Amino acid sequence: EYRLNSVDLTFREDATEDDLIDAIEGNRVYIPAIFVLNKIDQISIEELDIVSRIPHCVPISAHHKWNFDDLLQKMWDYLDLKRIYTKPKGQLPDYDEPVILKNGQHTIEDFCNHIHRSIIKDLKYALVWGSSVKHNPQKVGKDHILFDEDVVQLVKK
Repeated sequence: EYRLNSVDLTFREDATEDDLIDAIEGNRVYIPAIFVLNKIDQISIEELDIVSRIPHCVPISAHHKWNFDDLLQKMWDYLDLKRIYTKPKGQLPDYDEPVILKNGQHTIEDFCNHIHRSIIKDLKYALVWGSSVKHNPQKVGKDHILFDEDVVQLVKK
């Protein structure tokens, strides 16, 4: 079926038959998932404690709107999204509409390209406030890696 004859296999991890078939066929893509368990208002505290220990699960109650904050936080963590706030010169930061950077795109250069591609050409440096820098504000270059909820002010040449 797979047209493989006399094959020696070496497993360097714990794998199942399904993992082997998926590796041979090469047509499977696994993405992270969060299981949302609803109706926690109808179970006991002991059952809720057991359910909350299950990996990749978030127990909620949609009717009473319980545990929505944990669900939102887990979604941000699993998707690896970063909220970057902008600060115009001489003004307060705009905390209403952050720039959302996707996973793997967390540098000042990615931030500039997300706003407009021509900004990076004129960039002299950026001032950053937040947990990604030692001092607030700190001058950084285009390769600086931003953390969630940093504030960025771009300075042009």
